[in-house]
Amino acid sequence: MYDLIIIGGGPAGLTAGIYSARKKIKTLLLADKLGGQSEVAPEIQNWIGEISISGVDLAKKMEEHLRYYAGDNLVIKEKDKVTKIIKENGLVTVTTDKDTYQAKTLLATTGATRRKLDTEGADTFEHKGVTYCASCDGPMFADQDVVVIGGGNAGFGSASQLLAYCKSVTLLEMAPTFKAEQITIEKLQQNPKFKALANVELIEIKGDPSKTAGQANFVASLVYKNKETGETIDLPTTGIFIEIGFLPNTEIFKDLVKIERGAIVVDHQTQATSEAQIWAAGDCANGLYHQNNIAVGDAVKAVEDIYIYLQKN
Repeated sequence: MYDLIIIGGGPAGLTAGIYSARKKIKTLLLADKLGGQSEVAPEIQNWIGEISISGVDLAKKMEEHLRYYAGDNLVIKEKDKVTKIIKENGLVTVTTDKDTYQAKTLLATTGATRRKLDTEGADTFEHKGVTYCASCDGPMFADQDVVVIGGGNAGFGSASQLLAYCKSVTLLEMAPTFKAEQITIEKLQQNPKFKALANVELIEIKGDPSKTAGQANFVASLVYKNKETGETIDLPTTGIFIEIGFLPNTEIFKDLVKIERGAIVVDHQTQATSEAQIWAAGDCANGLYHQNNIAVGDAVKAVEDIYIYLQKN
């Protein structure tokens, strides 16, 4: 029997584990893997207290901090896949592929996964020029002309990485305007190898037409339409990097709490959900912004409120 079960091992989950252990809340943290989405980022510049840190180093530091408190008040179980969660008789029961656990409270910190592009050819050429991780796959496209899809901070961030070794980077945004911070947009637009276009319609990702059946075929171009001019462009490229947002990992909670647009609805003062004894923090919750610093803050709020609840019940 635990006071709290935390599901998820990203920045929100790790922070919650640290705070709960310090408050001597008997806690179980269940995670497929510790670290979170930012682990693949080569450089993070907005983590408070660090001018620049790699995603790997940040994840390592947070994990080390968490494991410092492992013991009677904090049990960490990795690679436990949660299969079922029910709430009855004043307790939350979590079943994994290995065991069943019970607690008085539950905190969801399951994060989100990258949204897939539904343009024709995106599935066909995934891992054949279409990729969802610039930091993972970018070096393979050195000295090549590449495209980034998505005009938010993530898209411009990926473009910035790619400009270090690619011949050129073209960023395309479907919405009428870019969503990234203006300072980031202006900085990249000063690079002669960079071009950014908003208000476009993606039509098709195409391969090399000279390839015959049985031959490996990779991305050769991206067809898009300029909505303002009506012009259709067939842009030669060998790499397409997708940065169009995330889908909250909330399927396991759909019968427990209120969910809107895929995200768990929370009280933003406390991170409490629609169901008593259950809280959510980080990218799985319906916060307006999604950053490591925000996920960490959400987790702190949640644990503070969970502590108050446990003291009263």
